Amino acid sequence: MTADNNNIIQSQGLYVWQADNLLAATNTLNSHWQLPETQNSTENKVTSNRIATDTRTINQGDIFLALTGDNFDGHDYINLAASKGAVAAIVSRPISTTIPQLVVSDTRLAFGQMAAHRRQQHKDLTVIAITGSSGKTTCKEMLGSIFGRLAPTLITRGNLNNDLGVPMMLLELSDHHRYAIMELGANHIGEIAYTTEIVRPDVACILNIGTAHLGEFGSREGICQTKAEIYHTLNADQYAIVPDNDDFANQLRRIAETHTSHVIGFGNTDVSASHLDVEPERSEFQLHIGTQVQAISLPLAGEHNVSNALAAAACAHALGISIDDIVIGLQNSRPAKGRLNSQLLGNHRLLDDTYNSNPHSVRAAAKVLAAQTGTQILVLGDIGELGEAAVSEHQSLGRSIATIGIDVLLCVGEFASCTVAGAQEISANDAINALAFADKDSLLVYLQQYLQVQQAHPCTVLFKGSRFMEMETLIDALVKE
Repeated sequence: MTADNNNIIQSQGLYVWQADNLLAATNTLNSHWQLPETQNSTENKVTSNRIATDTRTINQGDIFLALTGDNFDGHDYINLAASKGAVAAIVSRPISTTIPQLVVSDTRLAFGQMAAHRRQQHKDLTVIAITGSSGKTTCKEMLGSIFGRLAPTLITRGNLNNDLGVPMMLLELSDHHRYAIMELGANHIGEIAYTTEIVRPDVACILNIGTAHLGEFGSREGICQTKAEIYHTLNADQYAIVPDNDDFANQLRRIAETHTSHVIGFGNTDVSASHLDVEPERSEFQLHIGTQVQAISLPLAGEHNVSNALAAAACAHALGISIDDIVIGLQNSRPAKGRLNSQLLGNHRLLDDTYNSNPHSVRAAAKVLAAQTGTQILVLGDIGELGEAAVSEHQSLGRSIATIGIDVLLCVGEFASCTVAGAQEISANDAINALAFADKDSLLVYLQQYLQVQQAHPCTVLFKGSRFMEMETLIDALVKE
């Protein structure tokens, strides 16, 4: 790395990885350097400011980390990475190549340990970590809106919230960052414990305990225990944020109090809302933080988003942010893509809530739809990762939707008939028109014809489903048509 490049990196506040601190970060993984036979000197002069895991994004001067998975092995691409400018590789088995290799026992663990090392070097950083069965993305964006206007803030991008995504985000830290908003997700037991050890939050927040990934965790009690892992690194000076209105609120509070006495509840106790007025595209309420009260107009619909706002406010309050700054940040927040984004289609309104789905978020979305004008149509795809509970959960969801008061329910997927059966089970005199479709194409034809007939009578159509269902393709098809 040239002196000019070094100056640029320092001005950007980027962390400089060198042979010695890479060894220090990974020393529990039996790490050691293996230099290429073609290297004339035994001195290892590796210097870089970026760790890359994908050869398609390799830049000159990067270090390539060779991850392995069920269907890929990064070690097969080390020479490609070298040809594209990588100055070193991190490997679990050395191969014949022209660049130095840091050999470790497990490259996935090395990724996490390098991220933890980077976080520990940044003494001026304050980290907020959030988890929950639903609302993580929206709450994260709200927090980003609050803190981003106060100081440089790193915010989890997209869905980089797992054991690979969290390290990837933390390694983007610059010395200029003063806050980091980290979203932590869990597909299996122990994942939040692992990522929490990496991020070491100053404020740890649980939004709710729902039924997302029920198939993996077996019960809501199992989900509660897994989510509560986010509190486990807290010390007496740090803060735990607990959802007052959750079924597991008392249990979460007890767990949090074993780590810190600074426990803040949102919903009923420390941070709450009153005079709630939920409109089709916004929510107005009085925000209460301790004895302070301030009116707020949140540019997001739904009581669930008011709850997300209260969680964000509680996190900010824990760090001493004024209620004025909290309100400004919340009022400037905007929904992420696929999170209740609205667009017009002739006289009809389309609501895109397709980012992802679980039973908790579907019920919340249905309530938002019920507050809309005109004929209310919910287009619902299957919910994944429910395991053996998939049939009963979809039936229960259908029953819940039927009681909320929308007009039409169009379901598609393997469990569509289960959701429809649940809706019809308690819907007196077919108050809700519930139909199941074998595929999205047949649903699209029905919906196009329905909206055409209803041209003079505006409809609001909300699209929802798990990521694998790609329900946004229906919106694209409607708009294109």
